[in-house]
Amino acid sequence: MLVAIPRESSSDEHRVAGTPQSVKKIKTLGYDVLVESGCGEQAGFLDDHYAAVGARVTSDGNELWSSADAVLCIDPPTASDIDRMKSGAVLIGLLWPAKNPELLDTLRQKNISALSMDCVPRISRAQKMDALSSMANIAGYRAVIEAASQFGGFFTGQITAAGKVPPAKVLVIGAGVAGLSAIGTAKSLGAIVRAFDTRLAVKEQIESMGAEFLELEFEESGEGAGGYAKVMSDEFIKAEMELFAEQAKEVDIIITTALIPGKPAPRLVTADMVKSMKPGSVIVDLAAENGGNCELTQKGRVVKEHDVTVVGYTDLPSRLPKQSSILFANNVVNLLVDLTPEKDGQLTIDTNDEVVRAVVVTHEGETLWPPPPVEPSPVAAPKPHAELAAAAVEGAPQSFWKKWGLTIVVALVLVSSLLFIGRFAPASFMSHLTVFVLAVFVGWQLIWNVTPALHTPLMSVTNAISGIIILGAILQMNGDFSFATIFAFVAVLIAMINVTGGFYVTQRMLGMFRKQD
Repeated sequence: MLVAIPRESSSDEHRVAGTPQSVKKIKTLGYDVLVESGCGEQAGFLDDHYAAVGARVTSDGNELWSSADAVLCIDPPTASDIDRMKSGAVLIGLLWPAKNPELLDTLRQKNISALSMDCVPRISRAQKMDALSSMANIAGYRAVIEAASQFGGFFTGQITAAGKVPPAKVLVIGAGVAGLSAIGTAKSLGAIVRAFDTRLAVKEQIESMGAEFLELEFEESGEGAGGYAKVMSDEFIKAEMELFAEQAKEVDIIITTALIPGKPAPRLVTADMVKSMKPGSVIVDLAAENGGNCELTQKGRVVKEHDVTVVGYTDLPSRLPKQSSILFANNVVNLLVDLTPEKDGQLTIDTNDEVVRAVVVTHEGETLWPPPPVEPSPVAAPKPHAELAAAAVEGAPQSFWKKWGLTIVVALVLVSSLLFIGRFAPASFMSHLTVFVLAVFVGWQLIWNVTPALHTPLMSVTNAISGIIILGAILQMNGDFSFATIFAFVAVLIAMINVTGGFYVTQRMLGMFRKQD
């Protein structure tokens, strides 16, 4: 099959759906690749780069659209481009089916199998294809950069000979992918960062990045389907708006990311809040495409109201075209890998697969949008401490010996053993034994209290501890066939097993994040 990568039709779109690196991977799946001349220039990818990895470059757009078996794009194609596609071809891109019903009708009538990358479900197995998260990550980063370019001061605090400069205060509303990216970027620039989200589950994520989580004393959770927030009650919204009004008077920069798919953006920053902000403050509205979270946002424009700059850009990922293109192209390649199980250059659309079914919006002359809901894997919620305590109280009472008997017996055996050893062992041995027991206890307490999610990275740390053991054991090997030498040899052997396993696990963990050629 022939996979084509055209130049984007919009002059404001600087991204490209395929990079030379992704083309190289697509060819390993058995596909031929045709790219339109100049399609990647604005993202820093020249025609020669594509030709070097085996793609054929053409300047004839008609040939590209009419001969392709599959077309990769960023934005939805124009009606004339679709008209040039052959019946039965495949289209992959950001099609936004909820906002483009006419596009779906056109694709269905043309018998085009359309796969929309913005419909990838937010489940673990589909993360590698989640283009929305990839673009939101870039949008959050770029939002901070845009705010910094409009803000008339440093993000980090400074003490200079000319005077003291306080750090900027940044408020991020919404802690999804874009919000967390904005938090990380602002924090790395030295700002004081505060964040708010209706989902209490993100509190730990926010605080782990060094930001302050603004929490309402309200018994209501904003967890919605698919990892998105849900619409909150009127009482919650009232308390939320009061919080934002207080924060608007204090902070220098507000970055809003609150958006519920398929619905207008909620208005979270009113004109009065903007008026109350300090002169020179900045608001970056990432929800401008759907009306904006700020009442004064103008889609695609930067406006200044009450001496506050309101940024309403809708093309933030496109303002980092190279990085955006690389991430989007990787998402597409990961989808093609799943659609080409035999690596024979034949694309197979299996609608029984829940991920494929979610992204397919038209297929074989039928409109398949919206897809059936994909339920995430259920996660058992931890029981509150009060509930656990109540359960313990309600349980059957235990006698003293049944509850503490085994502990007392073990303690007596250990004490007796130590007294027996101390009666005959030299003082130096008892000193070493005491250190050993304390080291075992401290190590057990340390490892036991580590969060399970950190156990894999912890393998790397234990390499250093095992190295100390190996060094000490080697110093005990003096060449004679004594008990100390045998014991030291065993210690070296066991510690080396731990070191080897630690490096192996670490290598596999790093491989998950390493860019593949």
